[in-house]
Amino acid sequence: MHPDQHKVAAARLWAANRYPYLASAVFALSVDAVEGLGGIQVDEWWRVHLDPDVAGRWDINQLGGELLHLTAHVLRDHAGRAKAVELGDTAELAHWVDAADAEIGDDFPVDLPRARPSATATQLGCRDGGLAEEYFRSGDPLASRDGDQQWDCGSGAHGRTGPFDPPPPSSDRGERRAGVGREQQELIRQQVANDVLSADGAPPGLRRWAETRRSPTVDWRAELAAEIRRGVASRRGAVDYSYERPSRRAAAMSEIGGGHGIVALPSLRDPSIDVAVVCDTSSSVDDTLLSTALAEVEGLLRAAGIARVDVLACDDAVQAVSRVRRIEEVQLFGGGGTDMAAGLAVAQDRRPRPSVIVVLTDGFTPWPSVPPERCVVIVGLLGVDPASGLTPPDPPTWSRTVRIEATRSGPNR
Repeated sequence: MHPDQHKVAAARLWAANRYPYLASAVFALSVDAVEGLGGIQVDEWWRVHLDPDVAGRWDINQLGGELLHLTAHVLRDHAGRAKAVELGDTAELAHWVDAADAEIGDDFPVDLPRARPSATATQLGCRDGGLAEEYFRSGDPLASRDGDQQWDCGSGAHGRTGPFDPPPPSSDRGERRAGVGREQQELIRQQVANDVLSADGAPPGLRRWAETRRSPTVDWRAELAAEIRRGVASRRGAVDYSYERPSRRAAAMSEIGGGHGIVALPSLRDPSIDVAVVCDTSSSVDDTLLSTALAEVEGLLRAAGIARVDVLACDDAVQAVSRVRRIEEVQLFGGGGTDMAAGLAVAQDRRPRPSVIVVLTDGFTPWPSVPPERCVVIVGLLGVDPASGLTPPDPPTWSRTVRIEATRSGPNR
């Protein structure tokens, strides 16, 4: 049994006429029938899976609204961003999709016809205009969804391959399957961004997303990821000799010496990596931007195999220190002046001593005159509102600096 192709075509036309700047993406979706699915989903390759029985109960406007909603998921790369968050069980998966749905809420009016309910920022206990990562971290999960699969918009929304997902499209000489490859996805996103910025009356959420796609500035998330990977790798490579574990060559050296006593040889030791994150909690820092950057750092450290980190809340002095596995456990106190030198001093005295220190600050702070010993320092320089007319001084040359844009929308939003 196949979905009514005339109905699908009519729904596409309705969606493209309602939001012409999204037409390139809407028509890039392929639609196939999946009996027993119970609804509609999209996978990472922009393939829509539709239960024909369910589609038969929806009118054209409702089906068009669902196509627009799924289009927003793949345009914003919610699958790739979900993988960076490293979701756990089904409950976390559902909470992420709700957070992603809330982010999409900025793109469309509340009267967009949908066949299924969609979570909002208000329902999650958050303010509008945020990122999915913010809603996921700070929002309250909705009531239990056991047995309710309406939340599941597919792997294109959460990155977890489902039982109805076919293999990815082939890129070699073998069998080719329907779907949009990674490079083509980026081209479509770029085209849609151009169309959004050229259109009159595009919603603010979409315009913010489009502006970041058109911006020639470096993606701060990618730059921060590169610096953290480089910092961790450099400290992991700083092997040293240790007598704590005898070298396996000691016995051989004893034989060479005629068996008279054991020759003590040091062994190479790969040091464990401990990381500290110093958060500027002074009154001048944008709390939303700080939370976004902190969540990004958490995901990057977990991807690098760092399970626990020390997080220091610091204004003009360190107000709280938390050794945590997840950002939700962090306590951020402050609101006074600013002195990141104090935060670096306390971080350096932690035991075990951190090999990498990440400082998240707006930059209006004194710095130590000398760098911390045997430690890589990465400064995430939080953007300052241009309307303030203030420009922070550059961080020390011995640190690695990443400038984090002061905007609610990231490059993937």
